[in-house]
Amino acid sequence: MSETSPKLRAELEGIPTYKPGRPAAAGGPVAYKLSSNENPYPPLPGVMETVTAAVSSFNRYPDMACTGLMNELSERFGVPLAHLATGTGSVGVAQQLVQATSGPGDEVVYAWRSFEAYPIITRISGATAVQVPLTEGDVHDLDAMVDAITDRTRLIFVCNPNNPTGTVVRRAELERFLDRVPGDVLVVLDEAYREFIRDAEVPDGVTLYRDRPNVCVLRTFSKAYGLAGLRVGFAIAHEPVAAALRKTAVPFGVSQLAQEAAIASLRAEDELLGRVGSLVCERNRVVDGLRAQGWTVPETQANFVWLRLGERTVDFAAACEQAGVVIRPFPGEGVRVTVGECEANDIFLKTAEGFRKEL
Repeated sequence: MSETSPKLRAELEGIPTYKPGRPAAAGGPVAYKLSSNENPYPPLPGVMETVTAAVSSFNRYPDMACTGLMNELSERFGVPLAHLATGTGSVGVAQQLVQATSGPGDEVVYAWRSFEAYPIITRISGATAVQVPLTEGDVHDLDAMVDAITDRTRLIFVCNPNNPTGTVVRRAELERFLDRVPGDVLVVLDEAYREFIRDAEVPDGVTLYRDRPNVCVLRTFSKAYGLAGLRVGFAIAHEPVAAALRKTAVPFGVSQLAQEAAIASLRAEDELLGRVGSLVCERNRVVDGLRAQGWTVPETQANFVWLRLGERTVDFAAACEQAGVVIRPFPGEGVRVTVGECEANDIFLKTAEGFRKEL
């Protein structure tokens, strides 16, 4: 038997592995999972029935063109079909965007810390990741991001609201930023948490994209719509970019169940808005509670909160787990805590209060 191994791409060396939020331990002390920014509510009315009806077609390939979903999205957002592309969650579409724009010798710019998939999908494509530190307030430093652009820059991610900090960039600063970015550099507005925004000064990326050919908007059904387990997201972009996304898509990647569930979810918008409203109220309660305890909490427009804890991060996460909630630690930096059920939020707040007193 040969002692040699197959040659793999050198770019894979050192690429970090994506770390999903830990689940609540079965039979253990942890009762609630607040580590993955999931929606705590069950599927919207009509979705379960739609998915159940579609189960009988498991033996058939899904509609590769996602025709029904594309038509629904076109009508919902008032965009041409040619400006749409679907994928396996917004992260799947993000990877397609990097594949379509960037390779060895190219650069991808994004804030840091931001969505942890960005460095992974960038390095998988062979491109160079250019990380621009957040401001002291944990917000995108858009001026620094513009200054980081070189003749090798092909794509810029702007996560708005930002994951994991929940902070946002507002209309004036974002428009000024877009005006300064060269037209041959694609700007991706990652709006996975768009539905949770209540700040009127945060622009809708779909409005910005309309007269800017180098702007692409990412959305997902995983968060507000509660379809995280079905993996369906989409992009809105001008035709050349959308066409490139359709070329780089994994054939039949979006299952028929996901397509049908997404369509049914779009048609249950009234119920969706009610659920999101309830989560926003809980978000405000959690933030107010933490600040009353003395914590510094960045303003969040997402369905999670961010606490900078530095070297105490792992200890805090352990205290939460012991109390009955699992959260998402970023060792040496801080924790991201999803807004979940009222009972889970109460446990988290009580734990945070006790931990704060020990500091």
